[in-house]
Amino acid sequence: MARRALYPLFQMGNPQLRVFRPNFFLTLVRPGKELPPDTVQFRIPMEMTKCDVRNYLENIYNVPVGAVRTRIQYCTNKKRNHLNQRVKRPDYKVAYVQLAQQQTFEFPDIFPKKDGKPEEGSAEEMQQMFLDDEKQRQKPDPRRGGVTEWFGL
Repeated sequence: MARRALYPLFQMGNPQLRVFRPNFFLTLVRPGKELPPDTVQFRIPMEMTKCDVRNYLENIYNVPVGAVRTRIQYCTNKKRNHLNQRVKRPDYKVAYVQLAQQQTFEFPDIFPKKDGKPEEGSAEEMQQMFLDDEKQRQKPDPRRGGVTEWFGL
């Protein structure tokens, strides 16, 4: 007879006050190719199913989900380490979640572009002056006629 784990039949405390946390992690990923504005890409564990993704987003984050599509990304094992052994990155599952009710998702602009020049005497201005000076110093000498510096004349 196979031995199975024995769980307690009764637990102290009010069952309505228990909190069950998910044991999954969904990672929001910026897609490499352009997706429709109502589609969001996640990296999910291999054990997670489409129903799990839908329930996770609807119950925890209150996000209305229209459809969920998943695929498994197989990684290559072409790299080799210093012992000439093949090294394989782990496979992962990708979920494409289509939002319901004509909702759209847009990634926030974390690093907005600054307009104008930096203030005089600030660290940004000093850094910009240093970078300009380095660019000027690293320009090739026009008198050498395209011959690199390491090749002495």
